[in-house]
Amino acid sequence: MKQFFKSVVFFAALTAQAISAFAQNANIASEDFYIPSAAPGIQLFMRYKHTAGVKATSPDKILLYVHGATYPSETAFDLPIEGISMMDLFAAAGYDVYLVDVRGYGLSNRPPEMDLPAQDNAPIVHTADAVNDFSAAVEAILKRHKVPKINVMGWSWGSSTVGMYTSLNNTKVNRLVLYAPLWLFNKDTALPTGPNAAKLGAYRSVSKDSAKSRWLKGLTAEQADGLIPPGVFESWADATWATDPKATSGNLRAPNGVIDDVMNHWQAGKPLYDPGKITVPTLLIHAEWDADLPMYQAQGIFAELKNTLYKRYVELGQGTHSVMLEKNRMQFFREIKGFLDERDPLALK
Repeated sequence: MKQFFKSVVFFAALTAQAISAFAQNANIASEDFYIPSAAPGIQLFMRYKHTAGVKATSPDKILLYVHGATYPSETAFDLPIEGISMMDLFAAAGYDVYLVDVRGYGLSNRPPEMDLPAQDNAPIVHTADAVNDFSAAVEAILKRHKVPKINVMGWSWGSSTVGMYTSLNNTKVNRLVLYAPLWLFNKDTALPTGPNAAKLGAYRSVSKDSAKSRWLKGLTAEQADGLIPPGVFESWADATWATDPKATSGNLRAPNGVIDDVMNHWQAGKPLYDPGKITVPTLLIHAEWDADLPMYQAQGIFAELKNTLYKRYVELGQGTHSVMLEKNRMQFFREIKGFLDERDPLALK
């Protein structure tokens, strides 16, 4: 317990000025590799970071992260800000931490439909496909470390990926983190449908300008001022767009399976999985200015988590859907690390 409290106090005291120095002193090893997807010919990109010379053999010290609906894992979870990324922070704190890109995203292979005009095919890469890819990543980690289970974390659409996966595979999950969780939409925040919805193609194209507008959606000028550290949006956008080998006219391609799922399930009152089947300890973390997936969605799924060993919901102030890249990112990190580090309440009795 002494080591736990020592670690918490250290990271709580970490200042923005100290982050770069800490990163330089941390001896972090990094490895990029590929694993096969269940889809023929598709290889999935994974990244692994850990303290050099040390390999975790305990399930509670291994964490796997997966991205959301539009952007890959590595350019958010492993984007250096003031010298260190979220992934670095977990690795420096003693975690063996992994990320994975679902097919069609980041450095993973694109399905062949993405080499054709979008309207030539129906939406591709649905949540079920993401769950299959995530499952492949989990199995690779279990085999590498010879452990029966690991911690898992998903952002946005990735929360439905890891939520659905966990509901089907509780025995392979130690603890579950849902960041900006996706759940059922109210009518006033649902995606627009209309006549073009029926013509949804295999993928969509996203510009950097639209990404910036989406990031700051609904914020006043005062709220937006200083929210994103200097240069972070530009670094994130350049790194993200560089992962698409065939970006056209400066636009990033993103599969539309998630949009199809949102229209036919999440905004139609038909959940893709039952949170009541999740039994492992679960943390929901959300930021108050999240315009993509508003607070009521996190509260809605929290109420449906009826059979977890225990659950927790944390609302961060002054943050958006991308809070882990913003000024309050250290609060985000400390809350998740505290949840993963703590002993189960039942063990304290």
